[in-house]
Amino acid sequence: MIDRAIKNLIEAKLSDKKIIILLGPRQTGKTTLLEEIQTLFKQPVAWWNGDETDIRTMLENPTSTRLKALIGKNATIVIDEAQRIENIGLCLKLISDQIKNVKVIATGSSSFELANKINEPLTGRKWEYNLYPLSFGEMVNNSSLLEEKRLLSRRLVYGYYPDIINANGDEEGRIKQLANSYLYKDILTWERIQKPDKLEKLVQALAFQMAQLISYFELGQICGLNAETVEKYINLLEKAFIVYRLHSFSRNPRNELKKSMKIFFYDNGLRNAVINQFSQADLRTDIGQLWENWFVTERLKKMNNGDKMQARYFWRTVNQQEVDYIETAGNKLTAFECKWNHKAKGVVSRAFRNAYPDAEGHVVTRENVEEFLI
Repeated sequence: MIDRAIKNLIEAKLSDKKIIILLGPRQTGKTTLLEEIQTLFKQPVAWWNGDETDIRTMLENPTSTRLKALIGKNATIVIDEAQRIENIGLCLKLISDQIKNVKVIATGSSSFELANKINEPLTGRKWEYNLYPLSFGEMVNNSSLLEEKRLLSRRLVYGYYPDIINANGDEEGRIKQLANSYLYKDILTWERIQKPDKLEKLVQALAFQMAQLISYFELGQICGLNAETVEKYINLLEKAFIVYRLHSFSRNPRNELKKSMKIFFYDNGLRNAVINQFSQADLRTDIGQLWENWFVTERLKKMNNGDKMQARYFWRTVNQQEVDYIETAGNKLTAFECKWNHKAKGVVSRAFRNAYPDAEGHVVTRENVEEFLI
């Protein structure tokens, strides 16, 4: 069993009355994590699964009276795959407001916004955490820094889903199965997408343009969709923890791009499955994209696991000078340039250093990556 870094964060919140919401892609181990710490839950405990039809039916039109009857004498309610339950936000709000001495823990493989036809914000009533695929830091703690660095090339190709980590030579088959079984499940459940084949084409186009500037219009031309639909689909893909966007950083110098964006995947293996590319890392023409996506996502996991999120961007000028990745915390700027080949010359853009002389700058290679991830 590989220890998950956010376990302690969740355990610390079990004693108060706020709802705990644990979100993240399917198959990242949300239920396994809760089962591991269930001895700490207030007893007795009821486990409800939103994938089961009778559970969805019982909870789809909630009232406080009905919920009290369903909960009975249970002190903790765990709702797995809660995003499958229509208006789950209203259900959780009623429990929080109307039923005392019950702790609710809800997991979801997509944002609850997909299921909520009624907008019931849970502001002040919840603790929310994300569980992503395993991280570099978690794997180092499970084995060793030396072992994990030796496996970097494989991680760039097959990613960090728990089932893939334990695949024992069948990584390609398992990541393909995961992509085919779960990739669009939540989106197609709740959204009336008339042509899911075009959604699949869009994900493939995003995979080819991973860690590069994107245009809704150009993506639409590739997929046969208008720009508005492309934007809507990307919003849905973000809510389902498949991709995420980084926006361009600008503090108003005239030559900086202000409204551009890049797309990143939450897992390299899932991205490679979408386009069926599993050749070894050092032989690939997209190795720069793989390395940048891997590092930017690992930084996201590190901040998430430490409960210390920062604003995240990239930087680019109209003259195509760029910085791969930037983090901001207050007035502090930290810039990262990603280079897989540690022998290649790598520097943080001089134009950026001139524009922001107080910023920290780092070149990230496979030789020094642990300095930024552990």
